[in-house]
Amino acid sequence: MSVYLQDIPLPQAQSRLLQALQAAGLAGVLGVEELPLDERAVGRVLSEPIWASISSPHYHASAMDGYAVRAMHTIEASPAVPIDLEMGTRAFYVDTGDSLPAWADAVIPIENVELINIETPPEDKPAPPRAIRIRAAVTPWSHVRPMGEDMVATQLVLPAGQVLRPVDLGAIAASGHDHVKVTRKPRVAIIPTGTELVPLGHPAKAGEIIEYNSITLAAQVTAWGARANRYPIIKDDFDLIVQCVQEAASENDLVLLNAGSSAGSEDFSARVVDKLGELLVHGVAVRPGHPVILGMIGKLPHMVPIIGVPGYPVSALLTGEIFVEPLIARWLGRPVAVPITIQARLTRKVTSPAGDDDYLRLAVGRVGDKILAAPLSRGAGVISALVRADGITILPRGTQGLPAGSEVQVQLYRQPHEIENTIFAIGSHDITIDILAQYLAAQDRRLISANVGSMGGLVALSRGESHLAGSHLLDPESGEYNLKYIREVLPKVMVKVIALVYRQQGLIVAKGNPLQIHSLEDLVREEIRYINRQNGAGTRVLLDYHLRLAGIPTSAINGYQQEEYTHLAVAAAVASGRADCGLGIAAAAQALELDFISLYQERYDLVIPQHFYESRLLEPLFNTLQDQAFRQAVLSLPGYNIDQMGKEIA
Repeated sequence: MSVYLQDIPLPQAQSRLLQALQAAGLAGVLGVEELPLDERAVGRVLSEPIWASISSPHYHASAMDGYAVRAMHTIEASPAVPIDLEMGTRAFYVDTGDSLPAWADAVIPIENVELINIETPPEDKPAPPRAIRIRAAVTPWSHVRPMGEDMVATQLVLPAGQVLRPVDLGAIAASGHDHVKVTRKPRVAIIPTGTELVPLGHPAKAGEIIEYNSITLAAQVTAWGARANRYPIIKDDFDLIVQCVQEAASENDLVLLNAGSSAGSEDFSARVVDKLGELLVHGVAVRPGHPVILGMIGKLPHMVPIIGVPGYPVSALLTGEIFVEPLIARWLGRPVAVPITIQARLTRKVTSPAGDDDYLRLAVGRVGDKILAAPLSRGAGVISALVRADGITILPRGTQGLPAGSEVQVQLYRQPHEIENTIFAIGSHDITIDILAQYLAAQDRRLISANVGSMGGLVALSRGESHLAGSHLLDPESGEYNLKYIREVLPKVMVKVIALVYRQQGLIVAKGNPLQIHSLEDLVREEIRYINRQNGAGTRVLLDYHLRLAGIPTSAINGYQQEEYTHLAVAAAVASGRADCGLGIAAAAQALELDFISLYQERYDLVIPQHFYESRLLEPLFNTLQDQAFRQAVLSLPGYNIDQMGKEIA
C-alpha cells in the first residue's frame, strides 16, 4: 500500500518508527564512551550507575578549627567550674578537615577554649600550650564529620541515565572515581534542500529564501545532547540529494532531510527515502507539520533512520520536538524531556482541523487571579510566533476548536516565574510599546503585546484579560481621545489614563511617491490601491472621521476592506507592492524606507485598571516612562512628541 502523503495519527506514526528501530537494533543506547572526570562531562548521560568505591569522608574528620577531645572528659565543665585538658593526652589541635586521633570523638571550636601555658616560655619564642581550659561540656561527635557522613562505600551515588550536572561531578569524585562512562552522543546529519535557498550572509533576491532551518534544527539537536552535522544546501536535483543522503547515512546515526517533503514537482524527499531504503510514513495528522516523512535507509546490519522535515520553519521545529527529541533521548538512555505544564484560559475562540492534532502556540501571563493564554499566529512559516510563544497546547483530533474562556493545558517553554512577571498589553499597535518591552526586560519584566486595535484593547480590559491597553480612539464630537469610549466599554471599571506619546499619522507611500499621493482625496483615484487597518483600530476610526469630514464615501476607495493589524504590516504591504498607500505612523514608513505624507497629530494613551496601576508588577513600567534613555529612544523616532509622556489624563 502506498504511504505517500497519507496522513496517519501521530501514535501510529511513532509506533511504525519504533518497530523499525527495534528491527534494526537501534531502539536503545548507541554506544559508551569513557571520559576523564572534568567539566567536559557536564550534560553527558551516565551509561551505568555510579557506586561509591570509598566512603566520604573516609575517616572521622574535624568540621572546625579547634581541639579534638573525648566527650566524656568534658562532662563536668561549666562556666563556674572550668576544667583543663592536657594537650597530647586529652586534647589535640586539628584544622578543619584533619583526621581525629583514634581516641577522640568530638571537637571544641578554637574560639571556645582558653590556652594554658604551665611553663614560662623563653623570651625569643612563645611556648606551645600545655593544656586548654573549657567552660562547657560537649556531646559525642560535636563538630565532627564521621566517616561515611556523605556516602558509604558500595552505596549508589547516581543511577544510569542521569544527565550530569556540576554537582554530580563532585559526588562522583568524592566517591573515589576519576573517570566516568557516558553514552555516546548520536550524530545527526542535517541536510537543507531547495534551489531557492541561499546561505546565511548572502543577499536574498526576490524568490530566494535565506536558509536557517538547518541552524535551528542543529541548535535543537545540540540542546538535546546529540552532535549536529550541518551539510551544505543541495539544489532540487534528485540524484544530488540521493548522493548526499547516502554520504550522510554512512557518517551519522540519523539523517534530517529538510524540505521537499510535500508532493510538489520538486519535492523529492519521499522518493529519495524510497530509493535508498523503506518509506514508513509520509504524512502525519498534526498541524503544523503534517508532511513529515519517516523512513529507514540501508540494509542490515547498517541501517539509519531518516526524517523528512517540512520546509516551513515552525513545522520543522515542531517535527524536532515530536520525533527527534524522543529518539535522541532513547539513544542517550535518558528520559524524554517532560515540559512544565500549567492550566490557562484561552483569551479568544480558536478553530482546529477536525482530523489533526493541532499544536497551538500561546503567549501566557497572569492577569489578576487568572492565568491567560493568548493564541498567536498559526502560520507554519511564522517563526516569530515561536519566538514570542511562552508555550503550546495540543488540541486533539476531533476537537474542531474551543470557545474563549476554555481551560487548556499549556506546555511551557519558559519558567513559571517568567509568566508571573509578564505584563499583558492588548490594544493598538505602536512602536513605542516595542521599545518599552526592551527596557522592561532589563528590569525582570516581560511585556507581551497583542495588536487587536484600540477598541479590542478596551474590550480585553473589560473582560479582565490584560493589564493595560494602548488606545488612540478619537471622539468625533469632542475631539478628545479615549475617554468617551472608556466610559462606554468600561463603565464599572476604575481606570487610569496615562499619556504615552503624541504621534504623527499620515499616508505611507512608496519611495519617491511615484503616484503623487498627497491627501485623502487621492484615495478615490481608480489606480490607487489602499490598505486599511482593522475595524475597531484607532487609525481606522481616525480615517473614517476625516473621510466623513471630506465627504468621501468608503465605497469609493479601492482596498478599503483590505485590513492589516499593525502599522508595520501596512508599511510592509506598501513596500511589497501589494498596496500603494495606507494610513499609519511615520516610524513605520521610515522602518521600511518608504515616504510619509504627514496629515494628523494624535495622542496615544495607556489605559490601566486602577488595581493594576497600583501593583508592584507595573512599577518598572512607570519608572521607565521617566527614564531619560527610554525617552530619548522614543524621541529619536520620526513623528513622535514626548512632552506629555507619563502625564495622568484621567
